[in-house]
Amino acid sequence: MSLLSDLINLNLSDTTEKVIAEYIWIGGSGMDLRSKARTLPGPVSDPSELPKWNYDGSSTGQAPGEDSEVILYPQAIFRDPFRRGNNILVICDAYTPAGEPIPTNKRHAAAKVFSHPDVVAEVPWYGIEQEYTLLQKDIQWPLGWPVGGFPGPQGPYYCGVGADKAFGRDIVDAHYKACIYAGINISGINGEVMPGQWEFQVGPSVGISAGDEIWAARYILERITEIAGVVVSFDPKPIKGDWNGAGAHTNYR
Repeated sequence: MSLLSDLINLNLSDTTEKVIAEYIWIGGSGMDLRSKARTLPGPVSDPSELPKWNYDGSSTGQAPGEDSEVILYPQAIFRDPFRRGNNILVICDAYTPAGEPIPTNKRHAAAKVFSHPDVVAEVPWYGIEQEYTLLQKDIQWPLGWPVGGFPGPQGPYYCGVGADKAFGRDIVDAHYKACIYAGINISGINGEVMPGQWEFQVGPSVGISAGDEIWAARYILERITEIAGVVVSFDPKPIKGDWNGAGAHTNYR
């Protein structure tokens, strides 16, 4: 094992009580994820124990340059499958320094709805089926597809098995296990209709936790594909023509 790998895999709990918290938020496009890390003096189990933090919103398309400070409010905690130990991932939403939610903060309005007594009494369950496509990094073409060309027609790829049908299964399985480790209520995975396309399911999750969990799962997938040198796309129609699209289907009970 290389020295770099040794350092990445250091178990901090052997020498210190300090932990690393990765603060995660949604960027200005509404789909891009951003994150930054900070050191905490010890383990944390509830978002209310975490300090608020700030970032430069002018660099994420969320604030003007002349008044760029945006404040992160911690909202949900997950175990960090990358740093492990007591280290955590923190889902945050974003506010102005005066405490007003910024325009791209959709969680704030959702939290008002889900915290209403009538909604709480309903115990709303959600199951989200998140489809995505794995792309070859340098050419933005689906994984397993010939460069500049097309695979055989759709049919054998959905829930398919075999080197000529399932492309990127190592990434998918790594994501599956990492989500379980993190404490995300991921309920399954499968290959999708278009080759290079996959799906994972989150839920059943109650109320706003469904949104926190799907965004945490997307963040983990982005990190794993970063390591693998592959691009993940949530584009609803990544390839034009008679090829399967991708969505995030929501089931409610």
